[in-house]
Amino acid sequence: MNRIRTLEELIKYHKAKYYIGTPEISDNEYDQLEEELRSLDPTSKVLEIVGSSPKGSRKVSHETKMLSLNKTYKQEELLSWAGDYQIVSTYKIDGVSCSLVYENGELVVGKTRGDGNVGEDITDKAYWMQNIPTKIKDLRKIEVRGEIFCREESFFKLSDEMEGLGLDKPTSQRNIVAGLIGRKENISLCRYIEFQAFDLIENTFELKSEIAKNQRLISLGFDATELIVHKDLKDINVRIKDAANFMDEGDYQIDGLVFSYNDLSLHEELGSTAHHPRYKIAFKYEGIAKVTSIDRIVWQVSRNGVLTPIAEVVPVELSGAKISRVTLHNFGMVKQYNLKKLDKIKIVRSGEVIPKFLELVEESKGKFNYPKSCPSCDSETTIDDIRLRCLNTNCPAQVKEQILNFIQKIGIDDLSSKRLDELISNKLIKEIPDLYDLNIEELMTVDKVKEKLASKLITSIEKSKSVDLATFLGALGIQGGAYNKCEKVVHAGFNTVEKVKNLTIEKLQEVEGFAEKSSGEFVRSFKEKVDLVEKLEQRGFNFKKEERNNTAITQKKICITGSLSRKRSEVEKEIRDMGGIVVGSVSKKTDYLLTNDKLPSSSKFKKATELEIPVVSEEEFAKLIGK
Repeated sequence: MNRIRTLEELIKYHKAKYYIGTPEISDNEYDQLEEELRSLDPTSKVLEIVGSSPKGSRKVSHETKMLSLNKTYKQEELLSWAGDYQIVSTYKIDGVSCSLVYENGELVVGKTRGDGNVGEDITDKAYWMQNIPTKIKDLRKIEVRGEIFCREESFFKLSDEMEGLGLDKPTSQRNIVAGLIGRKENISLCRYIEFQAFDLIENTFELKSEIAKNQRLISLGFDATELIVHKDLKDINVRIKDAANFMDEGDYQIDGLVFSYNDLSLHEELGSTAHHPRYKIAFKYEGIAKVTSIDRIVWQVSRNGVLTPIAEVVPVELSGAKISRVTLHNFGMVKQYNLKKLDKIKIVRSGEVIPKFLELVEESKGKFNYPKSCPSCDSETTIDDIRLRCLNTNCPAQVKEQILNFIQKIGIDDLSSKRLDELISNKLIKEIPDLYDLNIEELMTVDKVKEKLASKLITSIEKSKSVDLATFLGALGIQGGAYNKCEKVVHAGFNTVEKVKNLTIEKLQEVEGFAEKSSGEFVRSFKEKVDLVEKLEQRGFNFKKEERNNTAITQKKICITGSLSRKRSEVEKEIRDMGGIVVGSVSKKTDYLLTNDKLPSSSKFKKATELEIPVVSEEEFAKLIGK
């Protein structure tokens, strides 16, 4: 009983510290406290506590309780929970949960989660935050829930401004959010933090899926979390690896993924416990942290010319591996914490994610320094906000990383980084197209490459010419051009190189998952690669569209909404196979709205009716395509 009481007090203490932005233990250490209490007393009411009690004087109730999430660190538990249902996932942003209430189209209150029943009124601060619309085109009373967070770039600008105001420098992106919304003065600093929506509560039953809810949030003007629909186990594993990469390379902090059942009727049927909904689960990466000290800082040059600081540290063991090198993220992080030799730092390794700097524990004497010239080509470096760059596009390190990225993404087996180094130093390769000019004799000049392996490499290089267009685009290193994004572009009807060349920012915004910023990045970056694409086409890459017989929906734009008798992914595939184009929203360019739920209250149905766009059921659609 004494241990139970001790655990309950520890959990309440650390939960309160976490929610005011001053955590004293890691997420994993906290979760272990909860697991121990659950094993000793699974009925403890402390396990049902959501968030922490608001400390401010302006308290406001939640009409619908804001719950926490059940979580797992094991893929087998995640798959067991998923069962045979269609599930979707989104990044789990490491910030502060927030609720926004709108009446007559205007924002009337913003509030924190608090203890789930009562939160703190932060309406005045919400007006300062990025991505929070003060007016929306819906006069009903609705509630939008999401996460407040701070991007890396904004964090460093905020840090400089706070230092200029004589305030304490923030310690981390997550903690500064809790700190800012708890302040009574300098609330204009909230302009450095932003909101991303993940849930919508309204008194209507027109929405049938998480995807539809997400699209509704976007149509109302919110920056909504990107949802990925999962088809199978392989798809889920890819997503988990993708999130792990984002934890290392992304511009804001996440601590895992949130998986949900796509069908909203299941949400209603399954309900919730006092602590969490049964239709959602968080998948987190178990983080092990230790303290070590920096021996020296080296800078690596990426394929985009960004210099990444790497700390060589006194070796420590994390997750069963001996760690001697950790990423320090970027120039801004080194400057922010004045990192240098002999500093004691806390590092973390979550699952298989690259070990990284977590926080400064004890600072040594002296001041940080950074390379004024590129360690690869000796060109002068440039400070670009939080990043240090080499602007020389012929920089050997950049060229090598671009080629290596292409090799890995296009699927050329056995051509390792070390072998590529030799090919470059022997002047056999200067750019990506040179890979396709290699012969067996040239490859045999590489150390330990005999005729059999050289022949195998040539076969692998030749085979890579026949990959699908989405894989090809994903290998080019387009900004914002991860494989799943390129796949969406191709499936939206831009299924030849010529069509991608003629792609505009406006056209790309019509593709699901592309906002104005990401569309601009993708289009501009691809145009910079056109010369490379044409050189590769000259060497045998060919992505002509497959010849198909015309059907009633060839090149027709079709929007799907509501419930279907089959999985949405199956219907979308059928549309694409028949030459149609799946779009995420209704516009004057839409040719059909496919739905079995012809409800006057549905926003898509209403818009289709206003624009006189044909609305067809699954049965009518089957007749249309001759099935």
